[in-house]
Amino acid sequence: MADRIVKVAEKRLTDVKLGELGSWLGTRDFTPNGILASIRRGHDRYFNKYINVKKGGIGGVAMLLVGYVTISYVWSYEHLKHDRWRKYH
Repeated sequence: MADRIVKVAEKRLTDVKLGELGSWLGTRDFTPNGILASIRRGHDRYFNKYINVKKGGIGGVAMLLVGYVTISYVWSYEHLKHDRWRKYH
C-alpha cells in the first residue's frame, strides 16, 4: 500500500517535490469558486484537527486561564510596581 503512486494533482502542497511544483500549480483551480473551496477545506481541516477533537481535557481551559492571568499581570505591572512597600526609597 505504501508503494501506491499518487497523481501530482491529488497531492497536498507539503507532499509535492520541488521538481513537481510547476505541474502541481498547473492543476490548481484559481477561479473565485476554487479559491473559496480551498479556503473552506483548509478551515474544515483546521477545525477538525484542533477544535472538534474527540477527547478533550483540561489543557485548553488551563492554557486560556494562564494566558489571561499573564496578560492581566502585564497590563497592570506599572500599577503594581508603584504599590510596593519600599523601606528606603
